[in-house]
Amino acid sequence: MLLLDNIIAAARSQPATIVLCEADDVRVLSAAQRAHQDGTARIILVSDTQKIEACAQRNQISLLGINIEDPTTSPLRERLKDALLALRGPKGMQPENAEQLIQNPLCFANMLVHCDQADGSVAGAVYSTGEVVRSALQLIGKAPNTELVSSFFLMLMCQPHHPYQGGMIFSDCGLVIDPTAEQLASIAQAAAESARKLLQTEPRVAMLSFSTAGSAHHPAVDKVIKAAKLVKACCPDLLIDEDTQLDAALIPEIAARKLPSSRVKGQANVLIFPNLEAGNIAYKTAERLGKLIAIGPLLQGLRKPANDLSRGCSAEDIYAVIAITSLQAQGSS
Repeated sequence: MLLLDNIIAAARSQPATIVLCEADDVRVLSAAQRAHQDGTARIILVSDTQKIEACAQRNQISLLGINIEDPTTSPLRERLKDALLALRGPKGMQPENAEQLIQNPLCFANMLVHCDQADGSVAGAVYSTGEVVRSALQLIGKAPNTELVSSFFLMLMCQPHHPYQGGMIFSDCGLVIDPTAEQLASIAQAAAESARKLLQTEPRVAMLSFSTAGSAHHPAVDKVIKAAKLVKACCPDLLIDEDTQLDAALIPEIAARKLPSSRVKGQANVLIFPNLEAGNIAYKTAERLGKLIAIGPLLQGLRKPANDLSRGCSAEDIYAVIAITSLQAQGSS
């Protein structure tokens, strides 16, 4: 997995501080130990200190040099509580609510990011996707000039039967159910930036549809075409094709026949799906039948990175997301 190795190496060049709030889970501790020891990230663990230490001892995991913050005893608790109240008070939060909520490890972790005590967070081994995304939106917030937070999967191709060895961005496969044309344009622009950061190459974006170059007429096709035109107006140098069927997006010979004016030329590395249904089905098909490795859903459009995990994830999966989050944090505000 050369691409993932490159991501890890890039993260190590400028390791960020990543907070993990499910720190009494052996998978999280194993990934944290590895990331800390190899310099992929500086780690903060958030949970009950006794539970963390007991789990580490049972599984022979060293916590040497790793910062632990217990939300019930941390010296940062009052500062984070006050910041939480200042942030959410205008939305109706009362002091007693802030006092209770700051003891929640997910809230505490994301307030560390909000208060610039950490550069990014990773959660979802225990918490649900809804909890992870809601907390990130409320406490970390959207990046400046960003209208929409969306998600993507980093899809890794490393099997001999894959057409090339590397990665692709699939978006949005996990968050925005039925985007408008404007939202789809925002997703495409965010995914292109994710490709620049993680694929370490220029994005080549295909706006997927059941139509290629207007071969079908339907409001669903019109949405994709409008979204692509909005992206082109904002990013004239971006390599992007309008309504494109998957084969024309990925196979140069078919692109040459169906879409001779293509800028992507059948070599897309960013696939933008017209809705969540299509994206979710596509990434799972690629993962289960094509044997691509799917990492995500990863979030894009936040002020600082906060990424989700599958509750069935392995320590290896968590380590990969820590590395990606550490790299995303480079250059974030």
